[in-house]
Amino acid sequence: MTSENGAWLDHLPKVINATTPLTTEDEENGTNRINNLPRTRKILYGIDDTPGTFLLPLFALQQVMTCIGGVISIPLLTCTLICAEELPEVKAGVLSISFFVCGIGTILQNTFGVRLPIIQGASPNFLAAVISMMAADRWKCSAEINGTTDLPWVVRVREIQGNLMLASLTQILLGATGVVGLLLRFIGPLTIAPTIALVGVSLAPLAGSLCQEQWGVSIGTMLLILCFALFLGKCQIAVPVYTRQERCHISRYPVFQLIPVLLSITTMWILCYVLTQTGVFPSNSTEPGFQARTDPRLHVVRDAPWFNFPHPGHLGWPTISAAGYVGMLAATIASIIESVGDYFAAARACAVPPPPAHAVNRGIMMEGLGCLIAGSVGAVHGTTSYSENIGALVVTKVASRSVFITAGVMLTVCGMLGKFGAVVSLIPTPVIGGVALVTFGMVVAVGLSTLQFVDLSSSRNLMVLGLALMLGVILPQWVTNNPRAIDTGNDELTHILNVLLGSSMLVGGMAGCILDNTAPGTTEQRGMLKWREERVSCQNDTSGLARVTSLYELAFITRYLPNGLRCSWLPVSPAYNRSYAAHIEEDISNSEHRTGV
Repeated sequence: MTSENGAWLDHLPKVINATTPLTTEDEENGTNRINNLPRTRKILYGIDDTPGTFLLPLFALQQVMTCIGGVISIPLLTCTLICAEELPEVKAGVLSISFFVCGIGTILQNTFGVRLPIIQGASPNFLAAVISMMAADRWKCSAEINGTTDLPWVVRVREIQGNLMLASLTQILLGATGVVGLLLRFIGPLTIAPTIALVGVSLAPLAGSLCQEQWGVSIGTMLLILCFALFLGKCQIAVPVYTRQERCHISRYPVFQLIPVLLSITTMWILCYVLTQTGVFPSNSTEPGFQARTDPRLHVVRDAPWFNFPHPGHLGWPTISAAGYVGMLAATIASIIESVGDYFAAARACAVPPPPAHAVNRGIMMEGLGCLIAGSVGAVHGTTSYSENIGALVVTKVASRSVFITAGVMLTVCGMLGKFGAVVSLIPTPVIGGVALVTFGMVVAVGLSTLQFVDLSSSRNLMVLGLALMLGVILPQWVTNNPRAIDTGNDELTHILNVLLGSSMLVGGMAGCILDNTAPGTTEQRGMLKWREERVSCQNDTSGLARVTSLYELAFITRYLPNGLRCSWLPVSPAYNRSYAAHIEEDISNSEHRTGV
């Protein structure tokens, strides 16, 4: 610990520098770090570290605040599609369900899924599927639905439910059978880098739409985050604390480094409240700046119930259709590609090895289970990993899994306590936009940082990377601007192509993967050698320094299973990874005989 960092609490983990090897003292203290692995940043709290009782809820609340924009906006936008735009009580209920399913999905993902610090939030991919589904004449708000006495919005939600659940079962099957994990043999830095970078780039219009209501508030939020994280990060604040060993005493915390997002949101929220009360922001909803007010959604708080437990079947039996299932399936495939990229981004942000095959399989399976639960309780969207929270993880350097599980619990509570969730929804839209500017930018940076494995002096690699990025930006934009340009003569096939080609992550990732695996080039030149050696060394090393393998094991299950029951044939079992590592070692050995351009 350097002197410039001052005195830390005993439970505050050590900051490991980029090239600092693990010492004997680190091993004895149970610090989960790996020697000789490249570090792109310092980590204050590792995946297995648990912050103190005072910091844990603050860190978790910060992650909740970061994802709140998508958790609120996606279901509210969907309400306009199910003909409930003028029904505030329906909006409040849909919002509560969204909080609930996102919390359940987050807990499942961090406990039994990929086990990286990941937030599961409302996926915009499913919003596109719902838009296409509700575009049919029979689902338009002006159309009469015959043969039912249910409310129009209920009938539409049941259609979304059924097709979402059916597509979720497909996603569970893809994860459980190991199909997704098998593709990891062909995924390297030149696939991951454009995929993750395009996640941030594709979210840029969303950030812009959130900021455009009041750019002053958004820029102010962004500047506060930058000021706290970059310029005041080393400043430590004296805080009264209580520990069992030292009782009541004063300690110093790097508060600005640990919770910059939460501090910025709180500061700007208070400022917006003051400007609202003083009449600075207009009261006319048609004028710019109205969304920066803190009172436009007060009726949501007034109308929301105190307690509401979402449960399956409260809206009746779900319905399904071929066109609806195909649309949801296309959205599911796009979410899978995006989530795999997010898993690798989260691993890089946490300074741990990339997830092995069994962890990716399990992550996709748990994501499918989360979507299945979402559909069963009446959510109007599926869930997926949230890239903005990975960006916040990079900024705060808090990668503790316990923080994200606590955030999942908070989201679940928000879904059951309607008043609490409604209060959180009052955060002004431009404040969320300011946070998005920083976090989305960090997602792009994390993706590009993967290129450190690649030989960037090679024209071959530069061409693959450039073409993947360019196609990932231009092709989806063309599809969006020309929705009727693709016409196969079959409505379902046309819809699938529009959804798939409209996904920047899918287009850029597939272009990078195909070119990287077909264009001549040595494994070392492509960055695959260091990428794979890192994974194999972590999987096969049995020394104390390789305890990181436990990061991806099944919690509460693996440690109690006899060796004979470890199920090495099961794609979601940690034992399955050994055979996968053997395949990688064989690839590395064979690559020594290849020649490149």
